[in-house]
Amino acid sequence: MIKKTRNERRVSGGTARARPSRRRAASSEEPSGWTFLTNHAHVLFCLAEDPEVRLRDVAERVGITERAVQRIVTDLEGEGFVTRSRVGRRNLYEVHPDKPLRHPIEAHRDVKSLLTLILRGRAPRAAR
Repeated sequence: MIKKTRNERRVSGGTARARPSRRRAASSEEPSGWTFLTNHAHVLFCLAEDPEVRLRDVAERVGITERAVQRIVTDLEGEGFVTRSRVGRRNLYEVHPDKPLRHPIEAHRDVKSLLTLILRGRAPRAAR
């Protein structure tokens, strides 16, 4: 019996290697592996920097799929961190800076303090 690796899959009578993930790092300077902040935080930063940003652009910048960004925006919207409204054919995202952070360790801080820490000194992308 031939043992298959996790990356192999059955394809019409034979085996083939699964394609490598299309996920890529947000920049070539970013090391692979873990980061201190979650994808939810990264998406929130993108929406705060450019409220008219396309989710496709957020996905590319964060290094995740567009579908993953959609799920994250739905989470953020459901918890009251973001409000999404239609403007013509586009979405406009409003981040609510006074909302406290979720985890008990960081609950004494609000979204504004996190955004200030990360985005301080950076011009909004729309203005670049």
